[in-house]
Amino acid sequence: MLANKRLLLIIGGGIAAYKSLDLIRRCKERGASVRVVMTGAAQHFVTPLAAGALSHDHVFTELFDREAEQDIGHVRLSREADLIIVAPATADLMAKMAHGLADDLASAVLLANTRPVLLAPAMNPAMWANPATRRNAAQLAADGVAFVGPNAGAMAERGEDGAGRMAEPLEIVAAMERMLAAGGPLTGRHVLVTSGPTHEPIDPVRYIANRSSGKQGHAIAAAAARAGARVTLVSGPVTLPDPPDVDMRRVESARDMLAAVEAALPADVAIFAAAVADWRAADEAPEKMKKDGNAPPPLALTENPDILATIAHRTGGRPRLVIGFAAETQNVVAYAQAKRARKGCDWILANDVSAQSGIPGGVMGGDTNEVHFLTAEGAEAWPPASKTEVAEQLIARIVAALGPLEIQS
Repeated sequence: MLANKRLLLIIGGGIAAYKSLDLIRRCKERGASVRVVMTGAAQHFVTPLAAGALSHDHVFTELFDREAEQDIGHVRLSREADLIIVAPATADLMAKMAHGLADDLASAVLLANTRPVLLAPAMNPAMWANPATRRNAAQLAADGVAFVGPNAGAMAERGEDGAGRMAEPLEIVAAMERMLAAGGPLTGRHVLVTSGPTHEPIDPVRYIANRSSGKQGHAIAAAAARAGARVTLVSGPVTLPDPPDVDMRRVESARDMLAAVEAALPADVAIFAAAVADWRAADEAPEKMKKDGNAPPPLALTENPDILATIAHRTGGRPRLVIGFAAETQNVVAYAQAKRARKGCDWILANDVSAQSGIPGGVMGGDTNEVHFLTAEGAEAWPPASKTEVAEQLIARIVAALGPLEIQS
């Protein structure tokens, strides 16, 4: 179950840190890749040299390490992992997590994290029983953090006994396997989706927009999350509820959307389902433009950034799969195939949004879609289906194209 999984182990400062060295070995035996973060206190009990020798990787210890931050960074450390394990999870680390503190590398990684977290608490029984620790543990559990242990038994301190012993390495491995088994075929992948329209202001009241309900993009984000992916959904203004288990980024304009997309990278897959306005007002009026009985003022337009082409043509950090949408009213397949080549994306899903599409109520705003799936190899017509079914079919194609998750050395 741990084979080809990317694990991030945070070692806290407690005598139980010696067990974390065995935990690294157990994970490596099962084919996992292990990166290690050590707190300053942890280094009083075990050395980075020992952890690095067992993990076969660099051990990260400093938040303000210039080389490590430029190359990896505390955000990437958390987001490139399938699972984060804190062992031992000290009372101090738990308190920082519960209250959102980030004054060292370990706590900064945990605050920037969007991946599942497993805590293996280890502390003196009186510390574990303290009301403050109990409140912190309850808050972390409510936040979705998982626990293994602590166990009861003799403590390192002479004469101390009770609940507070860190779970044994094999117990922690079993808990990790249970958590990862709950994932789907996209577990460990990051899928970025855009959805909805963009609103390009003319003045504080009026705007330019495309017709889009966001239903297809939101359905794709939900399907990717059900498949186990970590999903970032960048959405323009819609009236839909947020899909469960996705990281929502709400934007208004095309420029806002591009900035949010670039901030969400790196991603394994980027799916651009949003109906981005091609143009915006060249000069946004600071006040509402009033009718005065004369001819309307001229509206000069300027081109918006091309989000799909920008990401598809990235020379560094390009998602492995870049997928676009094409809403056409005529020559649907021909226009979409030309768009795919021009934009540089891998796949295009094209749909006929004309009144002659045959979709009751129309594609825009409706619950049904009929798409042509286009790749460099050709076009494939999908039968009319609900937007949820279209999303599931697309995710199945993505799973097949990506194959098993590979470890980046």
